Amino acid sequence: MLNQVIFLYLVIVISAVFHEYAHGLTAYSLGDPTAKNEGRLTLNPLVHMDLFGTVILPLFLLFTGGIFIGYAKPVPYNPDNLRDKKYGSLKVAIAGPLSNLIIALFFGLFLRFFSGGALAGNIVPPVFFSLIAVITAINIALAFFNMIPFPPLDGSKVFFDLFPRAWSKVMNLGFAGLALALFFAFFLLPRLIAWVFWLIVGQPFGF
Repeated sequence: MLNQVIFLYLVIVISAVFHEYAHGLTAYSLGDPTAKNEGRLTLNPLVHMDLFGTVILPLFLLFTGGIFIGYAKPVPYNPDNLRDKKYGSLKVAIAGPLSNLIIALFFGLFLRFFSGGALAGNIVPPVFFSLIAVITAINIALAFFNMIPFPPLDGSKVFFDLFPRAWSKVMNLGFAGLALALFFAFFLLPRLIAWVFWLIVGQPFGF
């Protein structure tokens, strides 16, 4: 149990680090050096960790309720420095979820092509593929959860850039909008994650 919780925690933290790094790297490639100047353009987990949001809260919930809720320190960027004034902020916002989706594709396709072959059970123990499946599922979850169009998630910035007029209507929903986002996160998102996992791996999660 302890090993499972620690593994789950480390996977989420490392995946979140890649997520934040992708934001900073994209902003830097578009002309904004803010993240680099503040020492945040790095894969060093310690730089991106928030004491409460990345350590205390998620570990407490994992050990007491078996769920993960937490956050890393957002990578800073200045939209005024971006060369692409129209879609620069959208590119920076979507880079984080996209990085998690790329990680999910990498590990998920590895499972798809090798978990049922000669490696499985003979050369590589089955638990290895179970751990790879967890990494895949977590990164799918991070990608789609962060695309929920509600602040402060990345999806809110993408939604604003694509549909600026509809954005004000969403914000006027207030608590109803938050309730809708939570409903999606708890009831619809798990089904979406399971479907995308099956689409990538070719098997349901938990095989």
